[in-house]
Amino acid sequence: MHRCIGLINFAKNENMINLKHFIIMVFITGCTGNYLTAQKRIVMVLSAADTISLNQGEKQRQTGVFLNEFYLAYHSIKQAGYQVNFATAAAKTPSIDKESTDDKYWKDKLELKKQAIAFVECDSAFLHPKSLEYVLDHHDQYIGLIIPGGQGLMVDLAQDKHIPLLLQQFAIEQKPTGLICHAPSLLLSMAKQENPYIGYKVSAVSPMEEFVIERFIMNGKPASRKIGKRLRKYGFKYRSGLPKANFAIKDQNLVTSQNPFSSAAFSELYLEALSEYQAKN
Repeated sequence: MHRCIGLINFAKNENMINLKHFIIMVFITGCTGNYLTAQKRIVMVLSAADTISLNQGEKQRQTGVFLNEFYLAYHSIKQAGYQVNFATAAAKTPSIDKESTDDKYWKDKLELKKQAIAFVECDSAFLHPKSLEYVLDHHDQYIGLIIPGGQGLMVDLAQDKHIPLLLQQFAIEQKPTGLICHAPSLLLSMAKQENPYIGYKVSAVSPMEEFVIERFIMNGKPASRKIGKRLRKYGFKYRSGLPKANFAIKDQNLVTSQNPFSSAAFSELYLEALSEYQAKN
């Protein structure tokens, strides 16, 4: 009962005059009344693909989400007080690229690396994500979307029919959308005439970084690359920093970053976008 009273008082303080909205909110929360929490929920869409084909199918390589691109973004928004849900193409457990557990990607964040590894091994929400279909059907539950990078998304998310619809929905509602490293390539999944982001300034993995990844890390070429060139050709204003730069771009509600070393720049701009969205809404 006290919780319901607290919810009513909060509504009064916020000048909530939409009675229908308030009643729905009460039923959804069951009078546990954390309206603020409901308004601070982010969804992170992750890849569940664990294998990528190279050299036109001659070679297979383990793949997945790049751990620091995921966890450092997750950690920053959790520290800022936001709730996070996870989703994959078919509600399968996300896959982590083993390459991304190497210390070279963590610099002075080795303690966070330990936390990240423990998290992906034990966290129930991470191990049992929602489906993209669920997120699309319940998009009004989220104020932001983040898609971390890694080679895996080029296998499953790039082919999933829900991705362009999800990006369009969040764009229409001007909700903060963060795409990291390889994830900006998903902007290409929307048809030009239905793509609200055409003309936006974006970043993504740079041509030199793609070359290094293919030649020295994967030792093979995947089917779809030259992300920056393709983004430019499609109508985006693509930019990148030097290899391994801490580089990200914010254009209205869209935040894109270049590589695994861009977590600080990405988090700062994404949290800024969230603050702007909440101030307007």
